[in-house]
Amino acid sequence: MTEPKTRTVHPLHWDGQSLKILDQRQLPDHCVYESYHDAAGVAQAIATMRVRGAPAIGIAAAYGVVLSANRHYAADARRWRQPVAEDTAVLAQSRPTAVNLFTALAQMKMALAQPESSPASLLACAQKIHADDLAANRRMGALGAAVLGGCKGLLTHCNTGALATGGYGTALGVIRSCYHRQPVKVYAGETRPWLQGARLTAWELAQDGIAVTLIADSAAAWLMRSGAVDWVVVGADRIAVNGDTANKIGTYSLAVLARHHGVKFMVVAPTTTLDWDLATGDGIDIEQRAARELLPACYPDDGLVTAWNPVFDVTPAELIDVIVTERGIVLHPSLNGVKELA
Repeated sequence: MTEPKTRTVHPLHWDGQSLKILDQRQLPDHCVYESYHDAAGVAQAIATMRVRGAPAIGIAAAYGVVLSANRHYAADARRWRQPVAEDTAVLAQSRPTAVNLFTALAQMKMALAQPESSPASLLACAQKIHADDLAANRRMGALGAAVLGGCKGLLTHCNTGALATGGYGTALGVIRSCYHRQPVKVYAGETRPWLQGARLTAWELAQDGIAVTLIADSAAAWLMRSGAVDWVVVGADRIAVNGDTANKIGTYSLAVLARHHGVKFMVVAPTTTLDWDLATGDGIDIEQRAARELLPACYPDDGLVTAWNPVFDVTPAELIDVIVTERGIVLHPSLNGVKELA
């Protein structure tokens, strides 16, 4: 079935001179693109969550390397590679958990190391990373929708759509594909503390004419008990070889609730999210953000009231029913991890 044309807004636009990044902190009230002309600016945009979502972070960083190359090549066409390498290191420090950032930068480093490398060749590499992610999203959408079969209700967490990727989405791409094949009820958790589900997922689905019901994160157990959903569909920021998966904080609790209520649990991510150097999820670096992002403004900075603010958690492989990638699906990853995708 051919999907209808959509009005999906994309998080990144390369205009030939700069990278335009949609400031997702202002959605859905304002749709504002900011232009970046150097790697430091892109690194700051990633760190401050103007751009977020593991694949989109990787793509933005790749274009950040291109901006660095353009700048330093223009300054000195003979000694431009070393400062570009230094800017690449700055980009790598912008956020620690999503492996797509490091995967994309590794590809850019390989392109930079080629004897014939140039700003043009680095741009071609970044554009390929971008295009490959979009193609992977489309493939995952079809594969995941086939697994969901005749499901009646889906619950998703955070935002895993076009806003978080090169376009279309990972988990939200599967939901899009499923929705256009058959009627299905879609639920989205609000995803505290940044409310990506309420601000981004609900808005993005509405842009595509897909009906969605928003729930408070704390309502998920009662929703599952009601029988309204038979699948939880989420994305990932890093997947270990054994199938343990890091994703937005709250994903682990959803997986525990799903297992208790007999609800299936699906993780959707491109193979760029697989970390082949990581045996289990125990080694995943979980980003901790500032307490002030969680605390109400009325609390003074006197240390009496503080906050623990991890951005991600790790879902054990034994709580995951299927992992969907563009290379294929892995059923019951706790048995053999994701080795078959290597």
